[in-house]
Amino acid sequence: MTRDISYDPLEGLNRVTHGLNKAADAVALRPASSVYAAVTPDIVERSVYNFSENLDHPLRVVNSVLQGRPYDAGRNFTRFLVNSTFGLGGLFDPASDMGFENVSTDFGETLYVWGAGEGAYVELPFFGTSNVRDTIGRAADTMLNPTRLVNLTETETRIRGGVRVADLLGRRSDAAPFLDPLLYESTDSYVAIRNASKQARRAELGDTDADIGLDPFDDPFDDPFDDPVSP
Repeated sequence: MTRDISYDPLEGLNRVTHGLNKAADAVALRPASSVYAAVTPDIVERSVYNFSENLDHPLRVVNSVLQGRPYDAGRNFTRFLVNSTFGLGGLFDPASDMGFENVSTDFGETLYVWGAGEGAYVELPFFGTSNVRDTIGRAADTMLNPTRLVNLTETETRIRGGVRVADLLGRRSDAAPFLDPLLYESTDSYVAIRNASKQARRAELGDTDADIGLDPFDDPFDDPFDDPVSP
């Protein structure tokens, strides 16, 4: 499979989706995230982020096992137990203070470890940048997530959904210094987003076979509270 960063056989369809995503961002997501950041205290933003991350730890345990990385699986499992109990359901992150740092992973990375190529670049409606491998991985993560087995009440489901939305707004706000110039100041926002996302994902996976150099920015969606950036 070609390693050329411009490899994009689905460009026509992707550009249509990109236009819709950009319009939705300009009209709704970007302004909403700015308001959220302005009115939400930092401690609340942090708690929302922690809670959302904690919900993902069981799935990260599963993927770490599938990747043959028992140490990472154990660390994420320990984080989930510690933060779910001493961290009041994940609102706080005492596990990091104890030395159990987060190991973020997904089924797209599992497929990479198994030797699958990234395939064509894909821009998904609402979810944004991806590729064939990560799109399959996203669907697999939905099926593999152990939290699907937990029967939630209607109120609990609404709370979890609300936290996810709030976390999305917080991440969009923290990514603004990196994302806004690509979307709204570049000559061709589609190419700018495509190339930057390819570089970021390859760098995240440690894909040293890439022919495009290093990640142009330090993944602003990783943990915005590790290196906060003021809008």
